[in-house]
Amino acid sequence: MSSNRYQDLTANTNQHLISLRNGLPGVMQGFGALARSAMAPGVLDEKTKELIAMAIGVAVRCEDCLGFHGKALVRVGATEEEVREMLGVAVYMGGGPSLMYAAHALEAFEEFSRAAQAKTGQVER
Repeated sequence: MSSNRYQDLTANTNQHLISLRNGLPGVMQGFGALARSAMAPGVLDEKTKELIAMAIGVAVRCEDCLGFHGKALVRVGATEEEVREMLGVAVYMGGGPSLMYAAHALEAFEEFSRAAQAKTGQVER
């Protein structure tokens, strides 16, 4: 039986962000606008941008980032092979600490992939 660590983490973080949304609406609206603008498709597509975001999450050791971007990578159709290759670059750039977080990033992606497959009735290969 698998854990829902990253699903629980992102749900918990979202609950705590409600207080920030209520207490700092301008800051949160500004951050939301920044995120939408940065992630909007342009020369780079959304999947490429999410792969970059996950790599940065690994490099800066942001556990919550791994959850949110792992979920987004599933949504935009990233493959496990793409995620693994991106993690190789993140480890190369960040050394040992990034290697440890790369393992967590893969865990987040795989967890959200299993959840998406369960919702659609797909069977893992």
